[in-house]
Order: sequence, then structure tokens, then C-alpha cells
Amino acid sequence: MDQEFSGVGFAVPQVFPDGNVDLSVIRDVSLAAERMGYDSLWTQERIIGPSVSLEPLALMSYLAAVTETVRLGVSVLVLPLRSPPQLAKALATLDVLSEGRLDVGIGLGGSDKDAPAYGYDAGRRVRRFNEALALIDALWKNESVEYEGELYSLSGGSMAPKPVQKPRPPVWFGARAEAALRRAAKYGDGWMGPGSSSADDFRTSVAILRDALDAEGRDPSTYPVSKRVYVAIDDNADRAEGRLTEWFGHHYGNPEMASRVSIWGSAEHCYEQIAAIIDAGAEHLLLNPVFDYDEHLEALQRYVRP
Repeated sequence: MDQEFSGVGFAVPQVFPDGNVDLSVIRDVSLAAERMGYDSLWTQERIIGPSVSLEPLALMSYLAAVTETVRLGVSVLVLPLRSPPQLAKALATLDVLSEGRLDVGIGLGGSDKDAPAYGYDAGRRVRRFNEALALIDALWKNESVEYEGELYSLSGGSMAPKPVQKPRPPVWFGARAEAALRRAAKYGDGWMGPGSSSADDFRTSVAILRDALDAEGRDPSTYPVSKRVYVAIDDNADRAEGRLTEWFGHHYGNPEMASRVSIWGSAEHCYEQIAAIIDAGAEHLLLNPVFDYDEHLEALQRYVRP
């Protein structure tokens, strides 16, 4: 295994296709992952959609209360659809409640078709993204904020408490397009490759990102690279694929997506596929099983670092 590989996070149970949110599953899996040495627990955002899925920041507040040492992340918040001051306040509060364990993932989002539901006009997503991040950063770092953008402005505003982590909680970018990867290199503290990318696609993105980091004069050793990996370990590969297909159909409304983006089959086959992702440049993994969480925690513990 690549000696630069640094560790592994685990996706918290957040989606409940049977319609019954099971708090004991969330708690037990989170505590087991912390006990077993996984370095982080991750949520994801899907506000409008067909699935029974918990809102990520509210869920992370619960995780902050029941865990003690494991880091807590979200990958990713669709930043152009969030109010910057409200989000800055919620995330700062989470960092305080978790005593400095927060990782913040942000992304542009796949489209802006739902923007009117959030009170925004469609379009100008990149401008909204850049200004929102700048305003959030200013609220976290400054006692008094003077910000004047095209879309957002604030004069003499302040926010407290500030995040525990200085100068700010790590901001991970979720990005795929070349322009977005260059934006990640300029403004982000880390990058997480999407779960919907293949190992070859991921390798290409890593190369673009590293070129962009070099252009920005940034040290790649201080800029973590991760990838979300949907994985289903089962000696019965057909059964594993079927269960993934059902889950993707519920959560994304796209059952065919499962076989395009997931790893499934025997443990050894999954290990080989994960090794290819690490070889492609992943220094960290966000492992995302969608069923049999206890079994996957044990089977994937081999990636935990002391």
C-alpha cells in the first residue's frame, strides 16, 4: 500500500430507504468507528430529493454529542444554496460543540434548477460560491466585517463564538471540472474526489489539482486528497449489486448509477479496487457502505492508521 496513505473516514448511516430513521444504528456505528480508530465520520447533503435522508449539520450536532475524538465532516454542502451568515454561524457552533473536530466540505452543486426554491435566481453559481466563501471566512476570522460583493454585502457585522480551529476549520472542496479543481487549489484546504468518479477519472483530476497547487505555490504535502468510495463487500456479488442498485434508486432516483460508481463483491476484490484508487493518488479515503455497517467496519478496518 502507498506509504503516503494517511487514513480513512466512514460515512455515517444517514439514508433510510425503509422510511424508519434508526437512531441506535447511527449511534452504534459512529461509536464503533471511533473505537476502532477510523479518523473521521462523514455526512452528506441532499435537501430536495426522493430519499429519507437526514440533514447533515443537524446530524453532525448529534454526532458531536455522542463522540469524543473522531473528526466530523460533511461532503459536501452545496454552498450557492446556503445563506452565508447562517451557515457560518451553524458551522462555528458545530466546531465549538465538537471541541474543534469539524471538517467542512463545500461544492458548487450539479445544477441550479432548484435555486428558486431557496429564494435565489438560477445562474451565477460560481459568483455566489466565491462570495459566500469569502463572507463566511471573514465572519470566522474577523471581529468586525466589512464586505461588499456583487451578491452579498455586510457592514460592521460580527459573529461569535468563533470556530475553535484557527484560522478556520479545514475547508474541503468537492470538485470535478478543471476550473473547479483550480478553484479548490486556490481557496481550499483539501479536496475530496466524488464518489461518482472512476479510478482513472480520479487520477486525471489529481494530476490537474497538483498542477494547480504548484501554480498557486502551495505545498501538496499540506493539502490532503481524499475520495468517497461506495463499497459493498459480499461474496455474493449479484446480491451486493442488487442492494446497491436499490439504495441508489432510493437516494438518487437513479438505480443504474450504482454499477457505474460503486465497488462490490468479495473482500479481496474490493481491496484490489481500493488499492487502485490509492495508487491513483488518494491519500485518504471516505468509505461509504450503504448496508451491513458493522460487517463493513470490521472488513475495512485494515485501512485504519494508528
